Amino acid sequence: MKEETEKIAFLKKELDDLKELYQLHKGDESKELEDKYHQLKEKIGKEEFRVFLSGKYDKNNAILEIFSGAGGQDSQDWATMLLRMYEKYFVKKGFKTQILHQSFGDAGGPDGRIGTKSVTLEVKGKYAYGFLKKETGVHRLVRISPFSSQKLRHTSFALVDVLPEIEINSQGGESEIEIKPDDLKIDTFKSSGPGGQYVNKTESAIRITHIPTGIVVSCQTERMQGKNKEHAMKILYAKLQKLKEQERQKELKEIKGDQISASWGNQIRSYVLHPYKLVKDLRTQYETSDTEGILDGDLEEFIKAEIKIHD
Repeated sequence: MKEETEKIAFLKKELDDLKELYQLHKGDESKELEDKYHQLKEKIGKEEFRVFLSGKYDKNNAILEIFSGAGGQDSQDWATMLLRMYEKYFVKKGFKTQILHQSFGDAGGPDGRIGTKSVTLEVKGKYAYGFLKKETGVHRLVRISPFSSQKLRHTSFALVDVLPEIEINSQGGESEIEIKPDDLKIDTFKSSGPGGQYVNKTESAIRITHIPTGIVVSCQTERMQGKNKEHAMKILYAKLQKLKEQERQKELKEIKGDQISASWGNQIRSYVLHPYKLVKDLRTQYETSDTEGILDGDLEEFIKAEIKIHD
């Protein structure tokens, strides 16, 4: 990685030199220099893409989960806003999505709004996991609460988690995890929609508990129980793979003597809608006042900046 990042730095210096040279020349030569500049810029972009999206699962589809934090309807509404933001971004990227499970919030909000307690999406597209993996963390919203009769300012939190979709038991497959049937508790239930009404009359939805770790996954998107179980098992494999990787990283950090931070508590981005408008990434320091654009899925610049962060 060090050698490759040094190569990118060298190319960027070459680009800056070319830019200076372009400023000094007029006439026919400037057109040739301009063409070289754009070719070199494109080359740098491709090199950065190759380096920063070269992880083991970066090419894979992704599973994205959103969980509302403490704070009742405000946090549940924020989780729904994030869901909409990501869905808009996926459309812009050409990714296909499917909601695998959604637990709806409390009814009785303004304009009949019903928030989201948790939601799990399958995101299909080349490098979906690579682009989304660093969206994992706590997202903070500051605004005038639409649920407050006194129009008070409120801070809401939601947790985003991103997992790679991993093929199960393929020949020489990706998954390094072995799951024993005896380690699973499988429950069935009826799919429910906003307000608690049942979507299907049959118990086609699946909830799987991995007894040794306590991890619970659910899927209710399909009408067939078997398909929901297949989706749920994919999510479980991904969660167990991530847990294994976290344990591996923890061991390495303990050996190095590094301070271990609680990954679930990391606040990564702040969205302020009042008293001013600003979205800021707390890791890259990239920020914009275009809050409406961001909430409409214009995440590309934030994504580009964060995938360059070294783990």
